[in-house]
Amino acid sequence: MLQEVPQACRRSGVEALLIDQALFEGSTIAEYLNLPFITVCNALLFNPEPTVPPALTGWDYDPSWLGQLRNQIGNSLLELAGTPVKLLISEYRRKWNLEPIDLSNKLNIWSKKAIISQQPRSFEFSRQELPDYFHFVGPLVNNAARTAIPFPWEKLTDKPLIYASLGTIQNKLIWVFIQIAYACLGLDVQLVISLGGASEPEELGYVPGKPIVVKAAPQLDLLKRASLCITHAGMNTTLECLSNGVPMVAIPITNDQPAVAARIAWTKTGEVANLDNCTIDALKTAIAQVLYQPQYRQNALKFKTKIAQAGGVTKAAEIIENVIS
Repeated sequence: MLQEVPQACRRSGVEALLIDQALFEGSTIAEYLNLPFITVCNALLFNPEPTVPPALTGWDYDPSWLGQLRNQIGNSLLELAGTPVKLLISEYRRKWNLEPIDLSNKLNIWSKKAIISQQPRSFEFSRQELPDYFHFVGPLVNNAARTAIPFPWEKLTDKPLIYASLGTIQNKLIWVFIQIAYACLGLDVQLVISLGGASEPEELGYVPGKPIVVKAAPQLDLLKRASLCITHAGMNTTLECLSNGVPMVAIPITNDQPAVAARIAWTKTGEVANLDNCTIDALKTAIAQVLYQPQYRQNALKFKTKIAQAGGVTKAAEIIENVIS
């Protein structure tokens, strides 16, 4: 990024930058090019606060002194892990004759004009230290641009629909899909399994209960019919579920997924089944709880309304244009 992006921006006549919050080198590139920039939180927001767990953990929200100590230790370990990145950025700042900055202070590497998050405000732990230029706008998506995906709609029945997907990246955990199928036995539901485009249905072998198994699925259309979604707790799928008022059973795998799952549990829009304890009994208990206790669906439906009112892409565009002008 540091080597190639500046030249590419100059060749293309770029006049402003939208920089993913996770790209710590972005602000240095913008400063070097003397360009205005806006920070965009495509994943979970990373802004540190004493009472908020680090964004790469699945820890519960605990504002007590013990919880804050835990968070402080976790943040310190993450800072240590990021040392090679900070050293490389500092090297380029010296090379480009930019003032040295404390890269441990995240406010130095994010926009001071606007930070845009695609989370709804209420899908976040209690916060007291976000700057006034931080904006929760809801999902940043263009659903009309999606490619149509064929699906055997004629196979759907009137039973409650459970849609299971582990996303398009961490979706090779075939054994998890098998566990899900066994867990749904006896619940009088219809299960649809999407393999996220990475595997063929034949790779699963025998799947109990005869679920509909497809290589890829029209996820939004299925969520409109679903009673429950079993997900890896990726931010995009989670927001799509909430946008359709669908409660979840989360099986987080990596990256910020454990932290997203912690927020699913905190908002009571679903339950979490940890990957290291993903037994049939644990999954069946979580699925039955979310499916048959109405509070989960009711809470998810509240988010459907909040997301519709948050502004989304239109609101984000207004913020960006105001900053640039």
